[in-house]
Amino acid sequence: MSKPDNINEKPQEEIKKAPEAEEINEGDTRPSYAKKRVIVPTITAIIFLIAGIYFMIHSIHFQETDDAFVEGHIISVAPRVSGPVIKLLVDDNQPVKKGDLILEIDPKDYEVALAQKEAKLAEAKAGLNIAEKEINHAQAGLKQSTEDITSTASKLDFAQKDHKRYTDMYKEGISSKQEYDNSKTNLTVAAANHKAAQERQKASESLLQSSKAKKTASEAEIKRLEAEVQEAKLNLSYTKIYAPQDGLITNRSVEQGNYVQVAQPLLSVVPEKVWIIANFKETQLTNMRPGQPVEIKIDTYPSKRFKGEVNSIQRATGAKASLFPPENAVGSYVKIVQRVPVKIVFKEDISNYNIVPGMSVVPEVKVR
Repeated sequence: MSKPDNINEKPQEEIKKAPEAEEINEGDTRPSYAKKRVIVPTITAIIFLIAGIYFMIHSIHFQETDDAFVEGHIISVAPRVSGPVIKLLVDDNQPVKKGDLILEIDPKDYEVALAQKEAKLAEAKAGLNIAEKEINHAQAGLKQSTEDITSTASKLDFAQKDHKRYTDMYKEGISSKQEYDNSKTNLTVAAANHKAAQERQKASESLLQSSKAKKTASEAEIKRLEAEVQEAKLNLSYTKIYAPQDGLITNRSVEQGNYVQVAQPLLSVVPEKVWIIANFKETQLTNMRPGQPVEIKIDTYPSKRFKGEVNSIQRATGAKASLFPPENAVGSYVKIVQRVPVKIVFKEDISNYNIVPGMSVVPEVKVR
């Protein structure tokens, strides 16, 4: 009968021991939660501290900006004469070499204009030849009249002396009336001949001056017409438009058959040479200098880092160099951190990459 009593007592002991076990389990669990609440924030704080130290050190040695773009010379091609386009030899994004023929404007009107100017020039040159012949003729006449004056002056002097001698002899009765009359006639003829020679000399001088004036006018006219012929030749040459630089055709707005006007943009040529304009804050330029290395990230090639170099720093902020710079004398001035354009050039061959003006980049300059 003692067994049953023992059996009944055992469960009661187990029942008494069960709450104690629960208390022990709760006590073991609470310290582990407490440890996690301490360790996780501590690790997070350490990570942020390390990251902060890294970025602080990085900001001391490097400066970067996302306000940067690929830049390049975009050459706009426009005609210098008007007319219909009869040949268009390029298409969008086509590569061209400097001097390649791009398009041709109808040259007929300009060929006619050139022919007319050349005809007028030939006419003016013919007039110059006539003026030169007149000058030669006038110079010869002047020379002859000068010689005639010398001769007639000598004859007049002799006739005057002879007439005076016969006059004196006639008064004394030594010479006859006929001899006296002959000497008087010879004097009259000699005087007339001398006067005629002087008149011819004046006429030759007048003709010479007139011919020289014609020559001067013809020479001026020839120079003017030569300039017009040169202009007509240039206009004719402008009917053919050539590529101004190596590059790719872009922004093409012309088609064969279009009538184009002077200075009308037809297309653009974008050369292969490009660089970067990065607009750094003025506070980032303290230690920035030309020649410093640059690591360049381009959105088009996210896994590639290009090598570059600071080429130059603009001597004015972007706002000051704009078309309408700000005027800060109105009394409502608010200080804003300005940005200064910095030119960065590539220091590696990028011909195998499609890097074109306007692309977004993130340059990182090593300033220390």
